[in-house]
Amino acid sequence: MSPIAITLIVLGVAILAFMSNRVAVGIVSLGVAISLWATGILTLNEALAGFGDPTVLFIASLFVVSEALDSTGVTTWAGQQVIGRGGTKRTPLLVLVCILVAVLTALISVNGAVAALIPVVVVVAVKAKVPPSQMLLPLAFAAHAGSLLALTGTPVNIIVSEASVDAGGRAFSFFEFALVGAPLVLGTIAVIAVFGKRLLPNRAPASIPADLTGHDSVLRQQYELPDTQSLIGAETGATEVVIPPRSSLIGLHLFPGMTTPSGDLVVLGLQRGGEPVIGKEAALQAGDTLLLRGTWEHLQQHTAGPDVLVVDTPSALRRSVPLGKGAKRAIGILLAMVILLATGAVPAAIAGLLAAGAIIVSGVMTPARAYRAISWTTVVLVAGMIPLSTAFISTGTADLAAETLLNLIGDSAPVVALAAMCILTIVLGQLISNTATVLIMAPIAAVLAHELDVSVLPFMMALTVAGAASFLTPVATAANTMVMEPGGYRFSDYWKLGLPLLLLFLAVAVFWVPFVWRF
Repeated sequence: MSPIAITLIVLGVAILAFMSNRVAVGIVSLGVAISLWATGILTLNEALAGFGDPTVLFIASLFVVSEALDSTGVTTWAGQQVIGRGGTKRTPLLVLVCILVAVLTALISVNGAVAALIPVVVVVAVKAKVPPSQMLLPLAFAAHAGSLLALTGTPVNIIVSEASVDAGGRAFSFFEFALVGAPLVLGTIAVIAVFGKRLLPNRAPASIPADLTGHDSVLRQQYELPDTQSLIGAETGATEVVIPPRSSLIGLHLFPGMTTPSGDLVVLGLQRGGEPVIGKEAALQAGDTLLLRGTWEHLQQHTAGPDVLVVDTPSALRRSVPLGKGAKRAIGILLAMVILLATGAVPAAIAGLLAAGAIIVSGVMTPARAYRAISWTTVVLVAGMIPLSTAFISTGTADLAAETLLNLIGDSAPVVALAAMCILTIVLGQLISNTATVLIMAPIAAVLAHELDVSVLPFMMALTVAGAASFLTPVATAANTMVMEPGGYRFSDYWKLGLPLLLLFLAVAVFWVPFVWRF
């Protein structure tokens, strides 16, 4: 069997596995890399090269930066500041939500921005008496558009920029993506504002994320604590825990005001059967509820074991504190990274690694938290699919695909080949991860540009735009999936608003991109 046939079989099996949703994407991508080695298409070093690729290292470092901004309350503060000024009218709220998520996405990636803003947007929607289903899908879709405002908006941007260099072109600058991103953000907001109300469902979700912004006063009232006592702040916090059956703490004698055996936490309150136990010692029983106070690090450390069940996790409560401990340092490190990337002073991977290292060294995050912040699924997905792109080039599969596409369109202008590539990318991107889609299509885009003897830049930028147009299904991107449950969406809800946005992205990719980046 020819190397091209083997490569296509591996691609086909991978696509089917992605579409089935029965196999973890990380396992699929690892299977791709191993299969290419086992069949002799790639050497062992080539099959595993993705795990040491600078692009992968940069993507991993961005997760650390994103988590630093989120965990220190920077995103919460931004959400409260912007959305709080939107009043209670649907359209102004929608516009502000879309602008906010687009800007945040440009800095901390699609998934990070959407995950951080979902609770904020849901609470605001409820207060404004607007169904969350009218706001959460616009949140995800506007994030897709915002991902094209800067290099850091999505891993796709990084992948395409590197692919452009490999194809003989140049890397895209940090803010160069905004030349397509800005019109797409404006167009997305316009479509959502004009057609969103008719195209989005009015549906109540099965559950609504808890509003933790007023949790401090709720706890004080529940445990009959004085109003002057602040429970949740930048450095210290309080959290509720329940004593489960078979906990080693059962039988321990304690009372409100004492410290825990570790000496790190203070017991502020004890409840049994919903009634407070005040001013007396009690032996803990299963079902008792404790209110504990300490530093965020100690709360996280001592509530992570099996001896207690956490009502609201310390990490979730900490995120609800606007501009908490380490926020200024996180913002400063982010700005320094952006300057390095914008000026090109150092390679992107070095800028990202320096930022991640600075976050750990400055004490914003511990090494363990930084490690947990990385989406290893995304890292493995990209690292495992990079060898497939290599195989596409080395076996001539990309040449064959490009030649087939050119034969189908005939002796047409480059813009027709560009449109055909974008349509194929968009179709594939609704079925599998847009990151995987771009990794598959990037070699084909490079060959198309070479065969037509035109610049690779418009093909790569159009590929980026087409890759971001993942609107029709909830499985196309993680952001689409994240809003499904809190928005109460069904599978069929996505394409109604997604289709006009998809057509907008396609038009920008085919007509605007070649106008800015000439063939």
